[in-house]
Amino acid sequence: MSVGAGTVLRANVHLTGPLTLGDNNDVYPFVCIGGAPQDIGTSPDTPGPGIVIGNGNVFRESVTIHRPKWKDPGRIGNNNYFMTAAHAGHDCIIGNNNVFANSTLLAGHVEIADKVITGGFAGLQQFVRVGRGAFISGLGGTTLDVCPYFLVTGVNYAASINVVGLRRSGASSATIDTVRWVYRTLCRSSLLPAKALDALRSRAGDPIVDEYITFIEGSKRGIVTARGRLTEG
Repeated sequence: MSVGAGTVLRANVHLTGPLTLGDNNDVYPFVCIGGAPQDIGTSPDTPGPGIVIGNGNVFRESVTIHRPKWKDPGRIGNNNYFMTAAHAGHDCIIGNNNVFANSTLLAGHVEIADKVITGGFAGLQQFVRVGRGAFISGLGGTTLDVCPYFLVTGVNYAASINVVGLRRSGASSATIDTVRWVYRTLCRSSLLPAKALDALRSRAGDPIVDEYITFIEGSKRGIVTARGRLTEG
């Protein structure tokens, strides 16, 4: 186990190796990192490949991060903020500058890119991928992949795009307009998924469009559109 310079373990913190915890992380009371996967077939005494965590992360009270059961380490990047009781299951891969509000639940094998925000009690099913800049609202959730900068407001329901996140990231008006076009093509047109993807390919070469094409082509679960289930109200 390795704990980097400037990392603060405030009180009653439980760390289990193999674990690499980088510099300047802030770990609040009752956080558990590296615990055994919640998997009936996995022995709690099997150390597994462990977890590698970067720098500048904040883990608020009662956050739980479970170690992987597969061959590769779980990974958390830099400058992520895990609010109280947020949970990341085994084999999660998490990027940089994400914010997970209270009681966000990431099931096993979830992959999160950068600058993703979740509201309280958001839930993500196993093997879901979330693209950069996406927003999942409180009490929302997904069993499907969430495209970059999509705004999920219900269960498997993308109501719009994350314009605030785009502006905060420094996106130009032209880029925001392109993301709007992608969203309308995938979520608001009458095109079937394969035809919608063909429409995106017609504008291949635009970096933001290429990002969507690559993300969708790599999806094994399908993507969230505006054809899901809204929460009540």
